[in-house]
Amino acid sequence: MGYRVLSFKMPTDFSPEELRWRIERELRAKDFSFQVENQSLDARKKDHIHWLVQVGVTSKAIKGPPPAPVPELEIPRANRDGRALVVGGGPAGFFAALALRRAGFDTTLVERGAEVSRRAEGIRAFEAGGPFDPLGNYAFGEGGAGTFSDGKLTSRTKGLSLEKRFILSSYVRAGAPAEILHLAHPHLGSDNLRLVVKNLREEFLGLGGRMLFQTTVTALRAAGGKVSSAVTSAGEIDADHFVFAPGHSAYDTYRMLMRAGVHFHTKPFAIGCRVEHPQALVNLAQWGRESLPGVKAAEYRLTSEGGGVLPVYSFCMCPGGIVVPATPRADANIVNGMSRYRRDGEFANAACVAAVELNSLLGREVAPEEALAWLETLERGFFDYAQGYRAPACGVRDFMERREPAATARTSYPFGLMAAPLWELLPDTVGRALALGLKDFCGKLKGFETGMVMGLESKTSSPIQVSRGLDGRCEGFENLYLAGEGAGFSGGIVSSAADGLKAALRVIAG
Repeated sequence: MGYRVLSFKMPTDFSPEELRWRIERELRAKDFSFQVENQSLDARKKDHIHWLVQVGVTSKAIKGPPPAPVPELEIPRANRDGRALVVGGGPAGFFAALALRRAGFDTTLVERGAEVSRRAEGIRAFEAGGPFDPLGNYAFGEGGAGTFSDGKLTSRTKGLSLEKRFILSSYVRAGAPAEILHLAHPHLGSDNLRLVVKNLREEFLGLGGRMLFQTTVTALRAAGGKVSSAVTSAGEIDADHFVFAPGHSAYDTYRMLMRAGVHFHTKPFAIGCRVEHPQALVNLAQWGRESLPGVKAAEYRLTSEGGGVLPVYSFCMCPGGIVVPATPRADANIVNGMSRYRRDGEFANAACVAAVELNSLLGREVAPEEALAWLETLERGFFDYAQGYRAPACGVRDFMERREPAATARTSYPFGLMAAPLWELLPDTVGRALALGLKDFCGKLKGFETGMVMGLESKTSSPIQVSRGLDGRCEGFENLYLAGEGAGFSGGIVSSAADGLKAALRVIAG
């Protein structure tokens, strides 16, 4: 039985039967098995949009050796007893806890928010006009902020092949569509993610792990560079190893870690707004038509030098999605984006943000504590301006020309929009860069100038980063690790989960 990788250009709505027929023609044989290895959309020519499909084929009709075994991430069994406490139930924390438990550690996972169904109830009640729920919101809870997102599973981080395969295979085992293993730009959607994180939880519990929801860590007991226990709202928890994966919005956890002697420094991040368009407009601009058989919705990725002021780029584009109130606390007004798996909503939205380095922006050395306070003040300013959670908004043209905002348009945002001069609510340098970046985007995506700019997008990544050694340990500590977006070393579901896995593997290695 030989093995060969074949490549085909396939119609956007091709069926498995069509693909099999193409393989038969290429091999001139009917006895074979195949697996799609990669599938990406080629939309460079609008009159010939197609899938590029690579398939691995095994058959007696192929001369040569069989396919080489696919390497898999090995989680070795620990040769000693040990207790591990993992803090944070997002991708980094969960996969750290899963790996530690598989290795035989007595593992407890603590999450400040609620489990996913309770979390969804809190979000529904909030968007229906109820109070902000600190246990059930878009920022905190089971699965982390990514649970209510587009669920993108791409990563720019190099050297993650084994970890990425482990993560995606775990998702498929937990109910995700198998296509995420071969699509060039896989995504799960918030609806699939809610099922997946629940099933992964059940797997972890079935292995003997423990999970404590609605539990906050308020202090660490440490001496001589070694942590002995964590003080939590559910009582004190002793452990031998501690992995923190708090996410980029847990500022109170950052401050608690600083009080315990953990060192941080400021790092570049990005702030800006969300821009929303009808999805049909984006489809028309990208495909030359308002819909395309076999493809859910068109995406875009845009970059600009921002006129030399600050780099500007689109981020976390949500095709067929909605804009959501992503605040982690009651006195802030922050927006983000979310899509369901089918991406069949009326609107498309994306963050349009400027890259910021606070030392340069403020013209002085900024301490980590000050960076957190600066961003909190900006987020509170949007809340005070709106006197609540409506999103301050204006048209793209209004923003570029700094003119009186026109009446706001229809939107997917649940709290609605209010006309506002957004450039006055943002730092001046950021506002100028965004105006120039938006102008560039208008030249790159037809109709972009008709969109609405709204709210504050401030959660692209953390403004600070932990100081940790090459062995992953927090500087000055022998048994404390900080992983994921909250560590400042990753961004997105896959890279965060991989960072958590690596922390666990270092613990296992001893």
